[in-house]
Amino acid sequence: MLGKMMHKQLNISGLIDHAARYHGGTEIVAVETDGSIARSNWAKTELRARKLASALGKMGIKQGDCCATIAWNNTRHLEIYFGVAGGGMICHTINPRLFPEQLIYIINHAQDQVLFLDKTFLPVAAKLGEHLKSVKAVVLMGPRDEEAAAMVEGLLFYDELIADGDDGYVWPELDENLPSSLCYTSGTTGNPKGVLYTHRSTVLHTLAGNQPDGLGIAARDTVLPVVPMFHVNAWGVPYVAAAVGCKLVLPGPGLDGESLVRLIDGEQVTLALGVPTIWMGLLDALEKTGSKAASLQRTVVGGSALPPSMIAEFRDKYDVDLIHAWGMTETSPLGSLNQLLQKHTALSADEQAAVRLGQGRAPWGVELRIVDDAGNLLPNDGETQGDLQIRGHWIVDTYFKADSSALTADGWFDTGDVATIDPDGYLIIRDRSKDIIKSGGEWISTVELENIAMAHEGVAMAAAIAAQHEKWSERPVLIVVKAPNADPSEADLLGFYQGKIASWQVPDKVIFVDELPLGATGKVLKNKLREAHGDCLLDKG
Repeated sequence: MLGKMMHKQLNISGLIDHAARYHGGTEIVAVETDGSIARSNWAKTELRARKLASALGKMGIKQGDCCATIAWNNTRHLEIYFGVAGGGMICHTINPRLFPEQLIYIINHAQDQVLFLDKTFLPVAAKLGEHLKSVKAVVLMGPRDEEAAAMVEGLLFYDELIADGDDGYVWPELDENLPSSLCYTSGTTGNPKGVLYTHRSTVLHTLAGNQPDGLGIAARDTVLPVVPMFHVNAWGVPYVAAAVGCKLVLPGPGLDGESLVRLIDGEQVTLALGVPTIWMGLLDALEKTGSKAASLQRTVVGGSALPPSMIAEFRDKYDVDLIHAWGMTETSPLGSLNQLLQKHTALSADEQAAVRLGQGRAPWGVELRIVDDAGNLLPNDGETQGDLQIRGHWIVDTYFKADSSALTADGWFDTGDVATIDPDGYLIIRDRSKDIIKSGGEWISTVELENIAMAHEGVAMAAAIAAQHEKWSERPVLIVVKAPNADPSEADLLGFYQGKIASWQVPDKVIFVDELPLGATGKVLKNKLREAHGDCLLDKG
């Protein structure tokens, strides 16, 4: 034998074990459901996670069983993340914003054995209980609460449950290819599809996603994941936070701008992560309160395209670096992240911001490509648009309990996005394939139309859709929510497009509405807008 290296399984429990061992005293701060602040640390969290794993075993929950959560970002939810997966079970995070029929389908399809709930969501359990076929125990994430006990028959209480767990429980060494967590997509037609992550895929996602050109989180950071823990595992941030032992701030149910300003200033947050609508609310709150968010250095934005003006506002008013990222449930979620290359350092701030507008480059561990409708590879020239596909170490192969692979014949996952990739690998998502407007044989990007509209001071939110047209097949229509105390006209907004895009791409019509329909993850439901306004350009006489 020439020699040999040690081999250890890549287990999620190894992340929290490291945090407890070397960063045990580092704080974890959480806003509880009632608005109070709870303070813990990595050592206490790891102990309670082990006790939870032990207690679940005593209840008869076996390795491979699914344990569901319907909960906010808080300390108990963090303990469940590690306790369930570390014990060999599957942590199934559920989006509470789904319709009741979808919740019933998801819980029954996953065959969840235990349902963990924050008090906010007790009415869900009370209403759906008789429809949940597999659930053996419903656990309120808190101490004993007699009012809650009266709502759900046989309700258990989290704090009592883990009190029965053993302090001396030892994490089992699991096969790294065993499943660790489960998320269901919310953007599909028909029933949601489950994506089953493994210990190996999650640990590799954690390590590769936190490189300096990735999230770049360090032990000295204080991190605020505003992205919900029920949305693709909070983009993997809980695992990264444990791996580096940073201070973690969990916002609970209060995701409005002013609540976030208080947390950022009060806990000296250095990095925050969330979707564009969250940062729009934060910017409004910073303006109202006069806070400069002095501790905040970086924000990561994903989930949907960001308005270009947001980068400049964060940079110029608050000296905060806004980092654009892209991913989806099927990609764990990190598919790309926008950091600059060495050659960009000589550019001006505005030139650098132009580079940062797109979704960035693939980290090690994944590959991206664009293809045409026939599956032929298209060039990475920054101009040619095609269907975006991805493959890598943390990308779905087969949906949960599906009969066939989700991949193309040559092993790539088709994302459903239309994109360009430039020679340096920088990705720009031009649109969802189902949303892009095909007018007279030419494509018009709804993302580009929305970005321009959002730069207008009179616009709070905007969505562009394809409306049917007798001559051109489809033409763009802009749906707008006006900013508070603003009253832009249709002519104002259409004129705002002049000189920014080709004249034939300018929307044919602007429709003003009080609000846009949002889905479970905060994305605009364009199918609803097309149903309501898709024939507004047709002659109905």
